[in-house]
Amino acid sequence: MSKTTEIAKQKSATAKPRVRAEVGPAMLGRDIFVQALEREGVEVIFAYPGGASMEIHQSLTTSKIRTILPRHEQGGSFAAEGYARATGKAGVCMGTSGPGATNLVTAIADAYMDSCPLIAITGQVSQAMIGRGAFQETDIIGVTLPIVKHSYLITDINDIPRIVKEAFYIAQSGRPGPVVLDFPKNIQQQKTQPVWPTLEEIKKGLPGYTQPDLKADDIALNEIMGLIEKAERPVIYCGGGIITSGAAAELKKFAEATNIPVTTTIMGVGGFPETHPLSLRWLGMHGSASANWAVNGEYEHRKTFDDPMVKLKDGADLLLAFGVRFDDRVTGKFEEFCKNGTIVHVDIDASELNKNRKAHLPVVGDIKDALTRLNKLVAKRPITKRHTPWLAQIAEWQKKAPFAYRITSEIANSDHMKDHLGGQENEVILQQMVVELLYEMTKGEAYITTGVGQHQMWAGQWYKYKYPRQFITSAGLGSMGYGYPAALGVKVALPDKQVIDIDGDGSFLMNIQELATAHIEKIAAKAIILNNQHLGMVVQWEDNFFEGNRGHTYLGDPDHRAQIYPDYVRVCNSFNVKCERVMYKKDLRAAIQRMLDADEPYVLDVVTPYSTHVIPFIPAGRTVADMIWKP
Repeated sequence: MSKTTEIAKQKSATAKPRVRAEVGPAMLGRDIFVQALEREGVEVIFAYPGGASMEIHQSLTTSKIRTILPRHEQGGSFAAEGYARATGKAGVCMGTSGPGATNLVTAIADAYMDSCPLIAITGQVSQAMIGRGAFQETDIIGVTLPIVKHSYLITDINDIPRIVKEAFYIAQSGRPGPVVLDFPKNIQQQKTQPVWPTLEEIKKGLPGYTQPDLKADDIALNEIMGLIEKAERPVIYCGGGIITSGAAAELKKFAEATNIPVTTTIMGVGGFPETHPLSLRWLGMHGSASANWAVNGEYEHRKTFDDPMVKLKDGADLLLAFGVRFDDRVTGKFEEFCKNGTIVHVDIDASELNKNRKAHLPVVGDIKDALTRLNKLVAKRPITKRHTPWLAQIAEWQKKAPFAYRITSEIANSDHMKDHLGGQENEVILQQMVVELLYEMTKGEAYITTGVGQHQMWAGQWYKYKYPRQFITSAGLGSMGYGYPAALGVKVALPDKQVIDIDGDGSFLMNIQELATAHIEKIAAKAIILNNQHLGMVVQWEDNFFEGNRGHTYLGDPDHRAQIYPDYVRVCNSFNVKCERVMYKKDLRAAIQRMLDADEPYVLDVVTPYSTHVIPFIPAGRTVADMIWKP
């Protein structure tokens, strides 16, 4: 026997037996696709059928996946987002080709902006018709290219198992985001034997995507420790990355061990308990004055934007930015944000580093891993400084400028107040009162969704969030109409939790058809409409910058201004959803209790003034010296 033959035999004897790929029985493309979804653990899909997707719906009728029929594709895709944000798992939505697909675009953009894992499935015309302007044909891959993490046009039935597994892996790993799957009808109708790949095989097939675990460098973490040891006025500033990475417990441990106060972005709300003594709440345009001062320093309020900035007290000398993107709504004028502090920025996405605000120490890495290792370093070399003078200064700011509201003569004399209160101005219901009372009555345990506008900010200010994924809102894109569909998705994910959409009348009306989904699917999501008959946030800007001139921001009936229009009680009742209107403060508590006690969808229409402003307020692109913080 030759030496070569002997070596070959030895290799053969020690080699691991090759694992044969799992091959299924022959089935239609549509059935392969649905089975692929089942294999990814999909429990629910929000899907509206049409000509190019109806075959997939036929397969879903025999699947263990729960199919929820929304009344509009946008409503379904927002619901899928709500499900994803409540669970951390990819939400799944589906529409047909053309208009069905384009109706998903807003939610896809929303998921992209807020790093939400979303699988958006679209039917497509048969391959032979693509590019011919066929009925209900749209190039949804082209339309969504700038707002997806990845997208696929399925061109081969044998690729379905691989593509679906890749899509879920991409959507849920790293910095999460939306993935579009465009599925031509002819491939749904073809037949083959599926070959089911493993996750390891999938990862090997994505060399441009799969990287070594993104872990912060040891030297960088030790440098962070050195900066903390030297700092006199440190602040932790954290965002949605804390929640996405599941790092809330590690963050709390780190903050307590170092005795450093924590502020969050809107996306990061709940990542650190807002009832904690070290919590500064959230910062930015409508965030707490104390958080804004802690990061930037306190300045004398300037009369015009061109006046010099006069500092009264110093802000942070060290800003630990964890899982944030330095959004303009947080920073205001980028170059003035934490101007005098050393900025450390840790993020899993290298493209965010130095994008909006230059960091003195930019670090690429998963924030949960980074905080876990920082906690080990703190355990080995405890931080002896307790930052007592700094925390005393923060306490002074918190006492000086808490979230607050008051009833002004302008509020008492505004439409609907003078029309309906009839001299009982003390019975006026301010929007802040509603959220404050809801927080008290739910003991801070409810899961809150919102639309977009003033009500969104008040929901963030007056409800204190204790848990990650408890506050679910469209933050980056700011999509009106988001609140109630998202509440449906959250309630489906968390059926035993109290789920309440705090909404405005403008936002709620945009997807009001989803009341039908709530009733028919028996999804007991609640809604409180803070109804001021106006686009409240735009009105606030009109008051501040356009001398109160109304540029089409009135939503009521101009010929009958004393009416509440539309009549949400009648509208909701037409969907067989219970609704009541509340106009007097004395009736509010009992009405909220009835809503909380209901085991079905329930809407409270609370009439409020349109002249209430969200305070604090830092005008867009301006600085903390321009902050209005007294109500």
